[in-house]
Amino acid sequence: MASGPLPWGIQGKKCGTIVLSAEELSNCRDSATMQFCANKLDKKDFFGKSDPFMVFYRSNEDGTFTICHKTEVVKNTLNPVWQPFAIPVRALCNGDYDRTIKVEVYDWDRDGSHDFIGDFTTSYRELARGQSQFNVYEVINTKKKMKKKKYVNSGTVTLLSFSVESEFTFLDYIKGGTQINFTVAIDFTASNGNPSQSTSLHYMNPYQLNAYAMALKAVGEIIQDYDSDKMFPALGFGAKLPPDGRVSHEFPLNGNMENPYCNGIEGILEAYHQSLKTVQLYGPTNFAPVVNHVARYAAAVQDGSQYFVLLIITDGVISDMAQTKEAIVNGAKLPMSIIIVGVGQAEFDAMVELDGDDIRVSSRGKLAERDIVQFVPFRDYMDRTGNHVLSMARLAKDVLAEIPDQFISYMKSRGIKPNPAPPPYTPPGHHHTLI
Repeated sequence: MASGPLPWGIQGKKCGTIVLSAEELSNCRDSATMQFCANKLDKKDFFGKSDPFMVFYRSNEDGTFTICHKTEVVKNTLNPVWQPFAIPVRALCNGDYDRTIKVEVYDWDRDGSHDFIGDFTTSYRELARGQSQFNVYEVINTKKKMKKKKYVNSGTVTLLSFSVESEFTFLDYIKGGTQINFTVAIDFTASNGNPSQSTSLHYMNPYQLNAYAMALKAVGEIIQDYDSDKMFPALGFGAKLPPDGRVSHEFPLNGNMENPYCNGIEGILEAYHQSLKTVQLYGPTNFAPVVNHVARYAAAVQDGSQYFVLLIITDGVISDMAQTKEAIVNGAKLPMSIIIVGVGQAEFDAMVELDGDDIRVSSRGKLAERDIVQFVPFRDYMDRTGNHVLSMARLAKDVLAEIPDQFISYMKSRGIKPNPAPPPYTPPGHHHTLI
């Protein structure tokens, strides 16, 4: 526990004290989902009934209470049914099943002066019994009880349902053996500019990585740690290929259709540099072929043992928006995520639309079942001082920020739990001694 005075306020007046009290968090991973209703709550409003809501408090080791959940307000009723809500068991009782949980019931008022209806206490162990006579609680207003001899209660609150499930993290799955497969797709359209000229986004500067190579290295070097064999398929799109000049939207950077895998990030960069010398930049900018390419692999392993991440690096304006949206909606059902890094100065409006953060992507009236696209414009990360190490670290952090949640949303929607982690490796001849 720590406390200290707040800085002096107006004209030397004290502003009060701030108190910080800490408690070690239990490592309980469970999340509880519950639903409540109430009956015959006190009428508090002059006109109409009450607008009830409930506030849940966790008790702390020092006897104080901390708010941990507030229900929504149900308007104009004395018999509300609140929506089910999920809460981490840590937040509710810090994993201590017998610790007091206090619940207060209020009548909501527009001006914020909510009227207290009454309260009751329970515990996680009680709630875990589910719907039963034990989980019907009398709401008591102590002031009223002291004043009125005939006071019984201010209504009752009933637990309608209770369930609990374990929340798993991204690392639980990785420890359990789930493999991350990383694929790169690079934009070889003519809008990037002639690679032999310094104005080109594909310019081969012997002293410095171009934007494509930098984005690839930044993201790849982090993702590669989750990929055990470090063999990555690398594709290009939007170029004319030798010998006959046919246009391709999913060609292997290493020139080997049978085996598009490159060894590590360095292998990808090498294949990228080689293909710049052999292919002719062309167009249009079609994303759907590379998205569908990865989706075919993802569709073959939907048991949670593998997850696919596609990194598309592009200079911008997309030509096959409708087909790409359809590919994304289909991909959202599969164990895959798509990262798009925009390089150069183009308008990236279409990319922002594909990144379903604000409005979920849809195709032919069908919404993507989860958000699987993360878009970032590379120019936002270029450090003004030219510190590329910093730029790349910041880019990688933001680009990869959504992957664990997207990964978990797939596993959860399919009911896939992680495998138990294998025991730690002991070299031959070494025995663990129990102390």
